[in-house]
Amino acid sequence: MTESVVAHITRRNLLVGAGAVALGAATSRVQSQDPKPVGWAILGLGNYATRNILPNLKHCKHTKLAAVISGTPDKAKRIAGEYGLPESKIYSYDDMARIKDDPDIEVVYVITPPGTHAGFSIRAAEAGKHVCCEKPMASDSAECRAMIEACRKAGTRLQIGYRCHFEAHNLEAVRLCRSGALGQIRTIRSEHGFTMNTDQSWHSKRALGGIGAISEIGIYAIQAMCYLAGADPVSVWGTRDKLDVPRFKEVEDVNHFNLFFPGGIQGIGSTAYSWNANNFRVLGSRGTLDAEPGTPYSGHRYRLNGQEMTIAPNNQWAEQMDHFSECIRDPSKPLIASGEMGLRDILIMEAILKSADEKRVVNL
Repeated sequence: MTESVVAHITRRNLLVGAGAVALGAATSRVQSQDPKPVGWAILGLGNYATRNILPNLKHCKHTKLAAVISGTPDKAKRIAGEYGLPESKIYSYDDMARIKDDPDIEVVYVITPPGTHAGFSIRAAEAGKHVCCEKPMASDSAECRAMIEACRKAGTRLQIGYRCHFEAHNLEAVRLCRSGALGQIRTIRSEHGFTMNTDQSWHSKRALGGIGAISEIGIYAIQAMCYLAGADPVSVWGTRDKLDVPRFKEVEDVNHFNLFFPGGIQGIGSTAYSWNANNFRVLGSRGTLDAEPGTPYSGHRYRLNGQEMTIAPNNQWAEQMDHFSECIRDPSKPLIASGEMGLRDILIMEAILKSADEKRVVNL
């Protein structure tokens, strides 16, 4: 994350979650308070954790690996060995309560299927640990509120893993929207989907996969609309549809939705488990920004008024983890991606489905 981009966004008080949160660079006060890196326990050792989170810890300045928590003992032992952790720093889901007595663990990063997020996050908070939870935050808004309350009661902080808030291309898109380079923003379009071909995946199980495509991949479209508009929507309209196949028996497949923002900005979004897309487009009175792909792990391609943009990539995962660590060392530092933001997004999804069922615009 470049200081110039962060400073630019900070001056404009980008609206995120329930209110205005400044996207700021790390303050020197953080290091002066406690220079020791914050110890993180990684809970869940699936592909995202092993391919994107654990390898990028070495690029962090304020974050270190303190433990792993897994339901697969052999995998936990192998990965702990790869990262130089002693067996005493391996915990299982069943004995997770023991982390309460491990002072080296300050944060638990929950990286498991969405339907399990609330349970693990609440258990981590009850053990006195801060929580970073992957998106989508939970299966429904009631679980989100329970997570927020558990962390409030424990006096710990809660971050949601919205990596795009720390990724250089998306930060530049936000800067352009705030700077007036596109004029007055009128319309934001976004399509995000991937093809799920089996009913054996956890994505197809409501208890594990959450709402479905709209929460697993459509959340990128909802998020993009909100951070590009710089506001929360005031009302929504939506539809729901699915192929008549077993894999969509329990979860959402195709959803189309409109998000209506203050000032007349309209978001037009689509998501699915039966087609592939990753893009957004911002239409302003003076210019157009196209991003396709817009929110991938790498390989972003952005065009401003049809001209290819050159944006230096950064390490979004290290930036995300270090930001939370900085916020823990300095409690006055506001979170960029808070639990309240995660709740907002689930409430938007629930409103989209309500709109589809009741065939009307739903106010938020």
